[in-house]
Amino acid sequence: MNVEEIKSRLSRLESLHSAFEGKFPAIYSEKDKAALMEAVKSLYDISVEKLEVAAALYREVNGIGGYVEVQAKELYRNEHQMKFRLEEIISLLSRDDYDSRVRLESAMERLVQFHRVYDYAVRKALGELTSKVEGMALLAKGEKEKKVPLDILEELGKVKALEAELGALKRFLFRLYTHPGDVHKIEDALRDWHSRGLLWVEARNVEKVSGVADASEILEALTLIGVVEKRMRGGESVYRHRSYSSG
Repeated sequence: MNVEEIKSRLSRLESLHSAFEGKFPAIYSEKDKAALMEAVKSLYDISVEKLEVAAALYREVNGIGGYVEVQAKELYRNEHQMKFRLEEIISLLSRDDYDSRVRLESAMERLVQFHRVYDYAVRKALGELTSKVEGMALLAKGEKEKKVPLDILEELGKVKALEAELGALKRFLFRLYTHPGDVHKIEDALRDWHSRGLLWVEARNVEKVSGVADASEILEALTLIGVVEKRMRGGESVYRHRSYSSG
């Protein structure tokens, strides 16, 4: 694991995210279709580079375990989701039929809702990763005299991961209390995909059917309480309702 390389990638991601956030408000003000397309394409170009850097970062830390790997994976997942949403907007803007215009309005609304979670999640992951890597860099300076205690870092990472899971469950319980319909929609959408023959479903597909913007957060919570199963496929989480446990 190259600590300096990781620091360089994190610095690049911070710079790209600042540029992205500086351009994002334009989609609120642009009413002209051509101008909106240009604004979204500009965001998409940055998003593509962000995803490439996030993927390289995740590959760099993959295998060390602990909190660093968890946060790098979360960062990659959020960048992948943003790129997908921007691609959807560009596709709809390129067409001029009634159905596309209706779908564009819904897609823009989902994008704006996701962005509220996205900005916070990305900044949080970058801040915590930078802090962890800086600590690892300081420890690595004395590597010739003493090995970097990665086992200690991994144990601390496990504690952080448990804290993250507890936080996710707290948010889920609050959501279940205030908006129980969202949880039911997610489960119904997941079962709907299963009934069509798709056994393992990506969060974005659940989101399309349910209309719930942050489907992945609810799916993760349902995984923690054992209602849903999860596995990784192609670097992305896929889910299956336990009522469909065969296959």
